[in-house]
Amino acid sequence: MNNDQRFTTPFGFHSTASEVVQGVDLAGKRAIVTGATSGIGVETARALAGAGADVTLAVRNVEAGRRVAAEITAKTGNPKVTAAPLQLADQASVTSFTDAWQGPLHILVNNAGIMALPELQRTPEGWELQFATNYLGHFNLALGLHEALASAGGARVVSLTSIGHVFSPVAFDDVNFERRPYEEWTAYGQAKTANSLLAVGAAARWADDGITANAVMPGGIRTGLQRHQEGNMTPEIEAAFADFKWKTVEEGAATSVLVAASPLLDGVTGRYFEDCNEAVVNPDLDPSATTGVLPHALDAGDAARLWDLGTKMLRA
Repeated sequence: MNNDQRFTTPFGFHSTASEVVQGVDLAGKRAIVTGATSGIGVETARALAGAGADVTLAVRNVEAGRRVAAEITAKTGNPKVTAAPLQLADQASVTSFTDAWQGPLHILVNNAGIMALPELQRTPEGWELQFATNYLGHFNLALGLHEALASAGGARVVSLTSIGHVFSPVAFDDVNFERRPYEEWTAYGQAKTANSLLAVGAAARWADDGITANAVMPGGIRTGLQRHQEGNMTPEIEAAFADFKWKTVEEGAATSVLVAASPLLDGVTGRYFEDCNEAVVNPDLDPSATTGVLPHALDAGDAARLWDLGTKMLRA
C-alpha cells in the first residue's frame, strides 16, 4: 500500500469494539492492556478476550484488576484474563513488569493515561507527571517488551493519543516545565503528541522485527479521565468540548481494538487513527478541533528526537 494513501475501513464513528473484532480469532495470541480497570481500557480488554486472546490487565490497583478480570471471564467465557501490577510513573515498577514477562507478546495497548492535572506534579526524578505517565512509562514498557513483541511475529503496538495533541508539540528544550510556566492543557497536549510520536518512532525502528505501531485517538468518552476538568478549561477548550460528539465506552474502544486485532490492519504502521479510520492530516487545526491530526504529531524527525530524549531520560 502506498504510504501517501489514507487508510480507510468499513467501520466508523459509531462502530463498537465488538463489531470491529467480529469473526477475528485471537486464540493463542497474548495481549497487554494498560489502565484496564475503568473506561475504554476495560472494554478493550473485554473485546480482545472475547475474540480468544490471553489478556493481561496491567494496572495500578491489582485487586480492582482481578475483579475486572473475573467479570471479563464471566462475560466472555475466556479464563485467560489476568491482572498484574504496573505503575507507569514509577520506572522501577515498569521494569519489574517487563522483567517478569515471559514468552511472546502479540498485542500491546498503551491505553492508560492522566489528563490536565491542575497543578504541576513531578515524579521523584523531577519529571512532569503527565509526560512521565502518558509517554515515558509507556515508552519504557514498550522498550522492555521489545524482545517479546519481536518474537511474536507480526506483533502490534497501539499508542493512545488524543485530539488534545493540538494544544502543544513536544517542547524539547523544556519537557518538564523547569523554565516555562506550567499550564495543564499544554502539558497534556505535549504528552499526547509524544504518544503519537512513540508509534511513529516504533514503526520506523521495529519494522524489521515484524512489529507495527499506530497511534489511536479514541474520541470523546465520558470517563474518570475528565475528573480534573470541571472549572479548569479555557474558553477555547470549553468550545471544543461543547462541540464534541460523545461516544459510548463500546464505541470509544472500537478504534483501539480495530488497530490491535483486525486483519484489515496487517502491515499498516506509523499512522494516526480516529473513528476506525486513518485521520486526515490538517496543518490548520486549532484548539477547538475535534477531529484530524496536526503534522507535528506524525513528524518523523521529532519522533527520532523524542526516542533519543526518552532513552536518555530513562538512563539518567
